[in-house]
Amino acid sequence: MGKFTNKICWITGASSGIGEALCYELSKQGAELVLSARNEKNLIKVAGNCIKIGAKKTTVVPMDLGKEESIDNAFSAFSSHYSTIDLLVNNGGLSQRAVALETSYEVERNLMQINFFGTIYLTKKVLSIMTAQKDGMIAVTSSIAGKFGFPLRTTYSATKHAVQGYFESLRVELLPYNIKINIIIPGRVRTEISKHALNGSGTATDSMDKGLDEGISPEKAAKDIVKGFEKEKKETLVGGKELLMVYFRRYAPWLYYRIVSKISPT
Repeated sequence: MGKFTNKICWITGASSGIGEALCYELSKQGAELVLSARNEKNLIKVAGNCIKIGAKKTTVVPMDLGKEESIDNAFSAFSSHYSTIDLLVNNGGLSQRAVALETSYEVERNLMQINFFGTIYLTKKVLSIMTAQKDGMIAVTSSIAGKFGFPLRTTYSATKHAVQGYFESLRVELLPYNIKINIIIPGRVRTEISKHALNGSGTATDSMDKGLDEGISPEKAAKDIVKGFEKEKKETLVGGKELLMVYFRRYAPWLYYRIVSKISPT
């Protein structure tokens, strides 16, 4: 038995990476999972694995965070199965690998639509349930790039700064409703997010970052994240020594600026 045994948990970005690993970690506790992402085929595969691991039930709800109509349809599908929800994990998103001067405005709008507007659009729909039941937890995946700027991730960093500000403010506003907010801050996690990251023209780079390739496993990240949920942490940092940059930026900004100034933006 665990904190999420028999609990209804909705996870976006569930078809791969950290989202997939979170599905498996929650399955070990016997959670009831709702899985969302664009790739329905992968979602079905992950859902089957979850049942084998121990999930009480799985429901696949395909969704594209870049399209409000898709989110509306996903929420309607969710509502046809459930009238309550215990945990929403806003994990879906898209990264970037391009300098600002070479990134089109359309790509910037797309990144903001997916990472920020799509995320809060779904969150507000789920809040219509959580505020009525006066209980629940909402998690959102930010990034260490949501704590400080980083080359080649100009717009991505902006979207994650927006996520940080929105959900930190939302946390205080939801205190009367007993709804908890957990902001997940990954550093280097060995997923394929860099392969799907957009270049300046909006095409996937299809290239693995050396730093990410040397990062912690998604399974290790998921274990740390779920522990953060269980402890009702306000923030959960996951990664390795790169997380020191968060503290350098806060307590020794001169050191942070020295380090990032030596990073090549190409």
